[in-house]
Amino acid sequence: MITVEEVLDTHQKKEFLDFPARLYQYDKNYIRPLDKDIENIFNPEKNKFYKDGKCARFLFKNDSKTVGKVAVFINNLYEQSQPTGGIGFFDCINDQETANFIFDYCKNWLQEKGIEAMDGPINFGERDKFWGLVIEGFIEPLYGMNYNFPYYKDLFENYGFKVYFEQLCFSRPIFAEVSRVFTVMHAKHSKNPEISAKPMTKDKLEKFAKDFTEIYNKAWASHGEGKCMEEAKVLKMFKMMKPIINEHISWFVYENEKPVAMWMNLPDTNQWFKYLNGKFGIWEKLKFIWIKRFKKNEKMIGLVFGVVPEWQKKGLEGYMIWEGTQHLRKHTDFKVTEMQWIGDFNPKMIKIAENLDTTVTRKLATYRYFFDRNKEFERHPML
Repeated sequence: MITVEEVLDTHQKKEFLDFPARLYQYDKNYIRPLDKDIENIFNPEKNKFYKDGKCARFLFKNDSKTVGKVAVFINNLYEQSQPTGGIGFFDCINDQETANFIFDYCKNWLQEKGIEAMDGPINFGERDKFWGLVIEGFIEPLYGMNYNFPYYKDLFENYGFKVYFEQLCFSRPIFAEVSRVFTVMHAKHSKNPEISAKPMTKDKLEKFAKDFTEIYNKAWASHGEGKCMEEAKVLKMFKMMKPIINEHISWFVYENEKPVAMWMNLPDTNQWFKYLNGKFGIWEKLKFIWIKRFKKNEKMIGLVFGVVPEWQKKGLEGYMIWEGTQHLRKHTDFKVTEMQWIGDFNPKMIKIAENLDTTVTRKLATYRYFFDRNKEFERHPML
């Protein structure tokens, strides 16, 4: 018989973090997330979404042995056509009855609060972390990315979840042949004395935060679900990233010193964090500094790519990509770059990714389940 424990005390919180590590202990691709990253999500003082939502975590046990865990939540900022809750941080043994028990428990918890559907696995926060179920490409996860066994797909779909949207991750080898279009556009724009490219450096974060904000708001604010960003928040984000910023891999393009394009990348910190077993205390921080200095990191993550409207469709991205690629090939150890996920509902961004000579290396799925089983299901609307 399965029993349920709400995660409230220190021991239960530890078990919530340790259960997946035991479950995946023989999976060579599993990388344990930092405990602090998970716990901060469930800390009302750290997570702003508690102001407009509710969240609870549960452990599921059989004969005192943990067989599953989940978080269930309501985020009132998550606007949908019907009241929709979320489940996330789901882990479970390979048993459909156990999974069904967990899903039923979440459904009942949400129904009691007036919710009509649930999405999962998603985050009680922004979409940039811990969002979606891996359905293709069971390789080492990027920092902040979910990872799961292939059988999880069956657990969700056998219960009745349907794919609301797919999340595509695009990748390319750093030393792969670059499209001739890129080199031709690079040659063209290199002849223009008004155009220049500069790498982002740590000593000028204020300048690059201002330039980033200007480009981002022009390129993405009116694009799909884009939101305007504030310079102060961008600068705060850059300062937080400063310890891991690599000064050779993020590039800005200027027209007479006016920012017109950017290509933002970071090292995949999971390539270092995988040696820390989820911990980040004083000893682990010292170990991290040592690993970061002496252990080659061969994977970088593409965060944001943008060109202001007046320079779009003029090949400026080719100039920027080839200028940056030539440089980072000489000055870094990176061998592959991977873009964070792009929703299949966003064909414009998918086209941009494809034009960068990338291939899809993994897919995740965001599932939806209607409590009214007669309600017609519709996928995420196209942008």
